[in-house]
Amino acid sequence: MPISFGPGGNSDSFTNAKKRFPEDLPEYLRGFGLNAYEIECGRGVNISAKMYAFLPELATENNIEVTLHTPYYISLSSEQEEIRQKSANYILQSAEAAMKLGARKIVVHSGSCAKMSREEALALAKETLKKSRKLLIENNLSGIIICPETMGKINQLGTLEEVIELCKVDESFLPCVDFGHLNARSHGGIKTKSDYRRIFDTLEDELGFKRAQNLHIHFSKIQYTEGGEKTHLTFTDTEYGPDYEPLMEVIAEQDYQPSIICESDGTQAEDAQAMKEYYKRFIMGGFY
Repeated sequence: MPISFGPGGNSDSFTNAKKRFPEDLPEYLRGFGLNAYEIECGRGVNISAKMYAFLPELATENNIEVTLHTPYYISLSSEQEEIRQKSANYILQSAEAAMKLGARKIVVHSGSCAKMSREEALALAKETLKKSRKLLIENNLSGIIICPETMGKINQLGTLEEVIELCKVDESFLPCVDFGHLNARSHGGIKTKSDYRRIFDTLEDELGFKRAQNLHIHFSKIQYTEGGEKTHLTFTDTEYGPDYEPLMEVIAEQDYQPSIICESDGTQAEDAQAMKEYYKRFIMGGFY
């Protein structure tokens, strides 16, 4: 599928205009030149009957790539086996909803390290993902792609390297690289095109070009503290990064085809539009 840009959830401008959801979503996204949308199920998979009835057809007719974010309370690496089993079931529930809604990619948080070593937490998370993939296959949901996400807090499982290891559990998995999270946990470590290139080079070296080319991306500027991520910001912020322009240039130069979801605080659609417009101008030679 070609590159796509869109918001994670509804921007303030959608809500303030009293738009109907999902009926008005295609027209709203079209107004920003966007072609993707991520359904936010962070607090649980609570999908309305109207959404199931309308969204799949609306998305298909308007060429909108739909993705889904699974519940935040999923913990792949919990020390308690019961919680890990529940997490696998939540992933199954999310996959069932995604299939009904016409989404293929589901984003999954990894969990924390708690009092374990990072190696112990990673081993538990791998086992939970193996169980989750098995559940999907057993329930005729093998086409749903699990996307483990890089995380923003230092005590969370979810460095780039850890997400790569989680994706090695199954060839169907794709990484969800949240560049705001990586920047926050490295205290502003992403600044230049070279920084972005190193991330993509690592993905290619470890997972191959195809998975690097088709990865799922989350992007926003994020305020951080010593412990990493604190709060999501908008593109108007000038203190915290990362900047999206060098990322768009690397994606264009390398012919990557990711799905890009903007998670800015209330301006997701507007900031997704800014990324897409910059990307388009760059590939058309508007900066030479």
